[in-house]
Amino acid sequence: MLHVRRLTLGYGGPEPVLADLDLTLAEGEFAALVGPSGSGKTSVLRAVTGLQRAEAGVIDLTVPRHEVGFLFQDDALLPWRTARQNVALGLRIHGMAKDRALAEADAWLDRLGLAGLGARFPRQLSGGQRKRVAIAQVLALRPRLLLMDEPFASLDAIVRARITQDLLDLVEREGISVLLVTHDLEEAIALSDAVHVLSGGPRARVLASRVVPIGRPRDLIAARGHPAFAPLLRQLWRDLEGAFPAGVQIPERDAA
Repeated sequence: MLHVRRLTLGYGGPEPVLADLDLTLAEGEFAALVGPSGSGKTSVLRAVTGLQRAEAGVIDLTVPRHEVGFLFQDDALLPWRTARQNVALGLRIHGMAKDRALAEADAWLDRLGLAGLGARFPRQLSGGQRKRVAIAQVLALRPRLLLMDEPFASLDAIVRARITQDLLDLVEREGISVLLVTHDLEEAIALSDAVHVLSGGPRARVLASRVVPIGRPRDLIAARGHPAFAPLLRQLWRDLEGAFPAGVQIPERDAA
């Protein structure tokens, strides 16, 4: 689905943010990128979508870029459009007739637990409801690859868990490949088939890639109780210790 080879990205400084990065995502795979702030995690997603030009390297996609969805940390809802109009907007841009696009929007809002709320404007929705609308907006376009940049970071724990499980169920059912950027190691393990740890920048690279030996379909609560969860969490914390420059300490974490 995605093969990144020797990718180098920067912003015009003396050294690139990341250099010679290799990363592979198989069809139907859910992978997570973790690492220190400034290691270029979001830049990788932007390069895959074409929003950022690579200084060097190759990004091979087996799908056209219009079949790549991007779920940002902050939703991109237009405040003057209703929830159903926001979801329908991308479909209309891609040439779908208005009535059909609105019907598709209603169907996706229903699938994400927002039946009856399609006529509300973003300001009339809670943070969790707006996030569900943003998810519906992306999934309505039926992407084959979904890139997610800490999309649930602003939500409280209970709402975050519910929305994350709903999204995971949809992704598994639709067979969508996912590349997630997150700072939450527990979230990375609970969701993913593989977790890739980036070193600190500049010239960040992949320090370690860890397979998550938890089967699918995946229940997020049950995943945290899986025998492999705590050992893998401890391993990822050790990997992260190597991601920071010498002399920088990260907080200790009891992974038991």
